[in-house]
Amino acid sequence: MIITVVCDILGEENNGTAVVTMNLIRHLKKEGHTVRILCADQSKQGLENFYVVPNKSFGKALDALVKKVGVSLAKVDKSIVAEALDGADHVHIMLPLGLGLAAAKMAHEMNIPLTAGFHMQAENLTSYIGLKKIRPVNTLVYKLIYKYLYRYCDGIHYPTEFIKNVFESRTKKTTPGYVISNGVHSYVQKRNAEKPAELNDKIVILSTGRYSGEKSQDTLIKAISRSAYKDRIQLILAGQGLKEKKYRQLAKDLPIQPIFKLYARNEIIDVLNYCDLYVHPAVDELEGIACLESIACGKMTIVSDSQNSATKDFAIDDKCIFKHKDPKDLARIIDYWIEHPEERAEYESKYLASSAVYRQEDCMRRMSAMIAEVDNKKQNVEEKELPILYVSQFQADDALVHKAA
Repeated sequence: MIITVVCDILGEENNGTAVVTMNLIRHLKKEGHTVRILCADQSKQGLENFYVVPNKSFGKALDALVKKVGVSLAKVDKSIVAEALDGADHVHIMLPLGLGLAAAKMAHEMNIPLTAGFHMQAENLTSYIGLKKIRPVNTLVYKLIYKYLYRYCDGIHYPTEFIKNVFESRTKKTTPGYVISNGVHSYVQKRNAEKPAELNDKIVILSTGRYSGEKSQDTLIKAISRSAYKDRIQLILAGQGLKEKKYRQLAKDLPIQPIFKLYARNEIIDVLNYCDLYVHPAVDELEGIACLESIACGKMTIVSDSQNSATKDFAIDDKCIFKHKDPKDLARIIDYWIEHPEERAEYESKYLASSAVYRQEDCMRRMSAMIAEVDNKKQNVEEKELPILYVSQFQADDALVHKAA
């Protein structure tokens, strides 16, 4: 088949959306499909099967802000969109942004089978304009992206049951939803990795993610300052983002200054394997691949109890969960696991066993099955149906894996 994948934000694999997009593209190619990529990554100009639209400019100040976040945004060129869709057997949209919306509308008009991933919470957008805590605004965002994208879809890929429930409850719509994890690549695994010499006498705590309010790294920094072991803790904040300056200032009085660094993919797996604890303090998280990668490496993984985050569902039990935005409670959890190394080793084994269900190869096969099922349904049904499409065989597989774990 010829499958067109549309992603407004694509470039280096230094953010979750770019990583999962390229994982899907590589898998589809491996299966023998011709994959067209419609994006705004100017470095892909002229490459085979890449259809590159211009970057959108919002003026020097805003462009600098967008660049600092580590992304570039797409300016819709309908002629390029049409070229990418011409002759395609299937279209898959990654994000409900300008390029994705335009491609979805055009695919719908051309009667091309259409699926879309759900990779953006409303809070990811409203946090940048200071409206994250206003529920009606977030609900409006969900309703708008339903109106302009997801209502056209023959299938919607939700990485977690959590985000599917959020979207359907906010929009009051029943959607053709497939719950499939984005998965963890096979190279992300438990392996021997020695701490660098300068960290040998340190307790290394790692957290990975964009420096932003929804990732809540400030809670972790404050928790370290309350820890009984703060004189020995080396905090590593792997990522980049707008709040780096603020976080550096917040951490200035810590006995050991945190490491702020955006690691290459091969580097971060080593850090995951030599760290002593992994903390994912995010309050808004629709899946949390970084958290799943920690689990795949068999790390003691601590998460927040935020009702707007899927990662709480990955925890072994309440001993691994702290009250969100509560540094004192997080410090308590951190100190407990530092003081109980034997129990920590037991929990790490449990985490490692639970990661089996998130094997990327299996998840990508499910994505392929979703595309095939959507295409078959569209071919066999004259009028578009809108039932909930529970992928029973996938859920049964998950249940078996969890039972075995």
